[in-house]
Amino acid sequence: MSDQDISRIIRSLLEDIVCNEIQPVLARLKSEQKDNRRIFRMMAEMVTGMEALSGLPDAVTVFGTARCKPQEDLYRIARNMGKRFAQEGYAVITGGGPGVMEAVNRGASEAGGISVGLNIMLPTEQEPNKYSNLKLMFRYFFIRKVMFVKYTGALVVLPGGLGTMDELFESLTLKQTGKMQKYPIILYDSSYWGGLVTWIRERMVKEGFLTEKEMDLLTVMDDPEEIIAAVHRYSQEQKARKEPWVSYVEPEDFS
Repeated sequence: MSDQDISRIIRSLLEDIVCNEIQPVLARLKSEQKDNRRIFRMMAEMVTGMEALSGLPDAVTVFGTARCKPQEDLYRIARNMGKRFAQEGYAVITGGGPGVMEAVNRGASEAGGISVGLNIMLPTEQEPNKYSNLKLMFRYFFIRKVMFVKYTGALVVLPGGLGTMDELFESLTLKQTGKMQKYPIILYDSSYWGGLVTWIRERMVKEGFLTEKEMDLLTVMDDPEEIIAAVHRYSQEQKARKEPWVSYVEPEDFS
């Protein structure tokens, strides 16, 4: 066997070892490094959010569509709602984007209130609005959702699409399961939400997937001033009871 044959065999063996043994190991290590970096990014987002929001006064989180324009009635109503909450001394928390989020932040900011925008990095549609005077940017939806409910005393849900539905039903589930306080979840505009509420009652409740009592998890209102009064009433009742502020319930709180 010639030296060239030996070299060719050795090269072939080395290529086989690299392809079948070394490269999979390197790929696994690279993947694990990505996961480790991802974990630290998650931790950083969580800590940053908690540090930024833990000092808020009484706050209200408002959900709603990114797809309404300043000339539309919904935008006007949302803007006035943000203004009225600020006038009553509440910080407002939104997703920080356009549409309803912008309108609520705008109204609160114009009234001199604390206007919080919790933005999410998305390929399209979600651009931070200029009216939030406390801005945070999130990479992960689940951390952003924690911030929506952890530092608020009420959730107000205006008409919206899939993102609004996601935020609504996750919040309802947290309330249903006792993972967050039983504070109000109020849906604005019965003409928009009525069909959904009727379907829940006629299908979920009738088929035994939900109880009639659990329908009390949410309230539908048509008067923005009535919504503000309901939030304020709950806030005052809680303060009168002198209950400790626990917005996100931990397992030890059940003991």
